Amino acid sequence: MNVIQAKEKRPPRPRPIINDDTDFFWNGLKAGKLLIQKCTGCQVLRHPSSPMCPECHSLDWGTIEATGKGVIYSFVIMHHPELPPFDYPNPIGLIELEEGVRIVGGLTGIKPEEIKIGIPVQAEITKFDDDLTLAMFRPVSNKGGN
Repeated sequence: MNVIQAKEKRPPRPRPIINDDTDFFWNGLKAGKLLIQKCTGCQVLRHPSSPMCPECHSLDWGTIEATGKGVIYSFVIMHHPELPPFDYPNPIGLIELEEGVRIVGGLTGIKPEEIKIGIPVQAEITKFDDDLTLAMFRPVSNKGGN
């Protein structure tokens, strides 16, 4: 997966809460990987991560690297309140990855009025600054765009 450097200098984006259960995910993004937690007991994938498997109650887990390919499962387009680090309107998608888990991420490279449920997307690992790297999602075939 390619890592993209955000171009504009803006006020910093809000930071995620990082703890022992999510550290692998954020460090994976910094390394250019979209990592998903996997139970080593029953092999179930889960996102968001948690210390215990909801299926078999195992505390043992590892990770897999997701392809970043998925489809828009649901979305919202934020208009207000406008916060300085973001462009508005600000489309946010719930993406169903081909691995079967869903992940929330910003949508990029598509006009808000063109967003539809079921559109294929690909993750772009985007570095906003030295401390913040996020997965953004871009349509696979961009017919509109920003």
